[in-house]
Amino acid sequence: MIKVFEVSSDTNIGGAGKCLLILLKEMDRSKFDVTAVLPKNSLLKPLVEELGVRVIEVEGIADKSLDLSAVKELKRIFNKEKPDIVHTHASMSARIAAKFAGCKVVYTRHSVFPPSAKISKGIGKLINGAVNSFFADRIIAVADAAKDNLTQTGVPENKIDVILNGVYPLKRIDDKTELKKRFGIEEGEKTASIVARLEDIKGHDYFIDAAKMLLDKGVRAKFIIAGTGSYEEHLKQKVKNLGCEKNILFTGFLTDVDRLMAVTDVQVNASFGTEATSLALLEGMSIGVPAVVSDFGGNPGVIKNGVNGFVVPKKNAQALADCLELVLQNDELRQKLSEGAEKVFNERFTAQIMTKNTEAVYTKVIGG
Repeated sequence: MIKVFEVSSDTNIGGAGKCLLILLKEMDRSKFDVTAVLPKNSLLKPLVEELGVRVIEVEGIADKSLDLSAVKELKRIFNKEKPDIVHTHASMSARIAAKFAGCKVVYTRHSVFPPSAKISKGIGKLINGAVNSFFADRIIAVADAAKDNLTQTGVPENKIDVILNGVYPLKRIDDKTELKKRFGIEEGEKTASIVARLEDIKGHDYFIDAAKMLLDKGVRAKFIIAGTGSYEEHLKQKVKNLGCEKNILFTGFLTDVDRLMAVTDVQVNASFGTEATSLALLEGMSIGVPAVVSDFGGNPGVIKNGVNGFVVPKKNAQALADCLELVLQNDELRQKLSEGAEKVFNERFTAQIMTKNTEAVYTKVIGG
């Protein structure tokens, strides 16, 4: 039995937290004895405990990568509990503590963003690469773009395993009449949706601009924006200024995104500042929703042109509009992309595939 401690610094439940919950649920308990280490009062705690996984709460790691006081406490815990592997989800405190407690260390890089010059050039790159290599036996990147980030900042390529995110498939909903009413979708209208935090870097401005172009051309569609964030008022004002309030709709935060996906003909991801392997894209694909996405981060690793959607240049509303029009207006193409989306999901992005690949890294680390 391999004793694994999963460490997350998240107090809220984001993409990394959702992936951790899937991993904990799917892990083979006949081979792995797993414990979760979380910050005090993390929203993950009750969900982890529901899975029958023990939780150890630690002060000082909440929503931060490094805290020296937390290193001391974590080292004490690891020395006492003696895990074989400490798998950290962004926590440098846990990596340092685990290393000095004599544990094997696995670190997952969940994010993708342009690396700063301080750590991607010269001595900074050398130092960053050396530090990350020393404090991790293996590093998991959740997208090829995340791997590129790591190598650009000095991490040796042979230290990295790319394991794409996986999710559970959404439940199919056959009768969509009431759902269409709920989301304001009228008879004969198609639907394009974007599910993401309402922040500048998620590219909602380009989604709105593309929607306006299509509406001006007479395309009958609703363009739905799901989520909340600091950019919400800006986006709502922009839609109002464009006079598109009847066709570009805001849902706020949704606890049942599956309901929106059920009535979505094409999903959009327009990110240009941070994006790994989008869980929303994967969930949509699981029920055959194709996507039009920016060429940033992990998006091109999920969507292939003409297979399950289209990839367009980031910050390019015209290219986004052109591809959305193509998918929304061509029933035969949309059906082909829908079938492709479901096929790609089942081959590459299930919860079971992600977990099996992660378990293989654990076994390799112990064997090494």
